[in-house]
Amino acid sequence: MAATEFKELPSFESLENKKRFWVGSPGSNEEGLGMLRYLTPAHVAASARTEISTGNRVCLNWDMKKLETPGFGREPARHVIKSIPNYEGIAWDDEWHFNPQAGSQWDGFRHFSTVSDDGQSRVFYGGTTSEEINDQASSRISIGHWAQNGIATRGFLIDYVSYAEKKGITIDGLGGQKVTLDEVHEIARECRIEFKPGDIFFLRCGFTKTWEAMTMEQKLQYRTNTAEKKHKHSGMEQSERVVRFLWENHIVAVAGDGVSFEVRPNQDQQWDLHHILLAGWGVPIGEMFDLERLAEMCKHLNRWTFFLTSSPLNHPQAVSSPPNCMAIF
Repeated sequence: MAATEFKELPSFESLENKKRFWVGSPGSNEEGLGMLRYLTPAHVAASARTEISTGNRVCLNWDMKKLETPGFGREPARHVIKSIPNYEGIAWDDEWHFNPQAGSQWDGFRHFSTVSDDGQSRVFYGGTTSEEINDQASSRISIGHWAQNGIATRGFLIDYVSYAEKKGITIDGLGGQKVTLDEVHEIARECRIEFKPGDIFFLRCGFTKTWEAMTMEQKLQYRTNTAEKKHKHSGMEQSERVVRFLWENHIVAVAGDGVSFEVRPNQDQQWDLHHILLAGWGVPIGEMFDLERLAEMCKHLNRWTFFLTSSPLNHPQAVSSPPNCMAIF
């Protein structure tokens, strides 16, 4: 696949600030897209040609009722089926109330901030302020920018769960297990995954599988633990090596079945991926994607790359969104 779209990006070594690369004028669509701006029509067409062959499809949206007791004080999804007045028994409506962070979701650039240059305040991607995010007249760095054309590119799956099971490592998505970059490279070699510019990196570390096996008592305890900041979530290690890997391979988004993609609690605060990817580079982070059926399809077809589409909700002030995501083989 041609990578001409990415030639303008500087090398990791030449970045004056390795944790920040802001583009576009404030409020522009270029700024709002972040790294997704490189998913040009030519790139998408090339990805589709190389990845779509069998037509097998897998949706990656976790059942919205699964996370019954979200952490961090968040509320679970509520869904009501309602009859239409004067049309009882003839037609039905439904009403939704949900926090995207309580299920499969993309974290947008409005979700997480970093420290400003003066070290005294917090700013979001591009230098966006909380005041701008709270301004209902402002769409700056909202997910509405992504929604106009959606997300479409090549994805690859690093199936840490299957890797660990083969090695006799007990999987616990709530155990704070760290997936190292060395393990990512080992899994990629075993699965013949070649990283390409414009890829989305999917990591299966076992949270949704662990969650679905838990009792309600354990789930209620989880809600208490996260509220008290005692939470543990398995995920990607934080390190300069990981940050360099993501930049040098021009990964445009990351996503996993875990609550935070990266391991929690933080094991290296200096290289916290939420700060760097969302607020620093404009790289979306997907969380709690359902990767179980995807992993089975990858094994069945003996390939761990695929064409990926996602249609975020079209709202001009959105902070996050369900992914409405599908992998096509």
